[in-house]
Amino acid sequence: MIYEKINLRDISSKLKDSNAIMSTYIPENSEEININKKRETIIICPGGGYVGTSDREAEPVAFKFIAEGFNVVVLRYSVAPNKFPKALTELAATVNYIRSKGEEWNVDSNKIIVCGFSAGGHLAGSLGVLWDNKILEETLGLSKDDIKPNAMILCYPVITSGEFAHKGSFDNLLGENTSEGEREKLSLEKLVSKNTPKTFLWHTFDDGAVPVQNSLFFANSLAANNVPFELHIYPSGVHGLSLCEELTAMNGQSEHINDHVSTWFNLAVEWIKKL
Repeated sequence: MIYEKINLRDISSKLKDSNAIMSTYIPENSEEININKKRETIIICPGGGYVGTSDREAEPVAFKFIAEGFNVVVLRYSVAPNKFPKALTELAATVNYIRSKGEEWNVDSNKIIVCGFSAGGHLAGSLGVLWDNKILEETLGLSKDDIKPNAMILCYPVITSGEFAHKGSFDNLLGENTSEGEREKLSLEKLVSKNTPKTFLWHTFDDGAVPVQNSLFFANSLAANNVPFELHIYPSGVHGLSLCEELTAMNGQSEHINDHVSTWFNLAVEWIKKL
């Protein structure tokens, strides 16, 4: 296992004022199994309303994906008072760095997947719809192909800035006094194109913090642009379920343990293996 904590300011001169950290969990290949194996790499963006990054949606999720044989990177990206596009440039630089480590980390460069929860889902989704936007190319000095994710896993994601918005996330990302028009520029369902990566989405119908319409709007936009996706809407479950197990339950709260919704993880693994 290659485990490192890497300050993003150390991997790019364009991020010299960044305090973001990526934690890497890279399984080493074995001659007994497959010394030449190339692995899918999952970049986890924990949620936290762009004001923090949740421990419950970070390392425990990484361990679960590692057990399935994937490379995993957890990105603790910049949050408020930092504003857009700080976190987005950090995620884009992370994708580029992983591609640059292709041989050393046995990376399948065509299967780099961003996985985000809640506001982390908005960050992951933002890269999915903006990877070919000039703002990233000009800010980082990297080619579009180097920062493009190949797929996305969006878990109860913040998507829309409209009627069903999670207002707090947009307040923290853009500022409380930002106009409706400025917020709409980061309403992800309006930014989907035919170049948006394949997507796996899941949400609960009665999510009381980030309404289910967020995932429905994004899925509808993917369909309109002929982008393949898999969508699971579970009938019931609180926001922030993570793995839906005791391991990730907030202070042991039973409402964060949900055997039915926990099936999202195995479904996502099956989906990844068919990419």
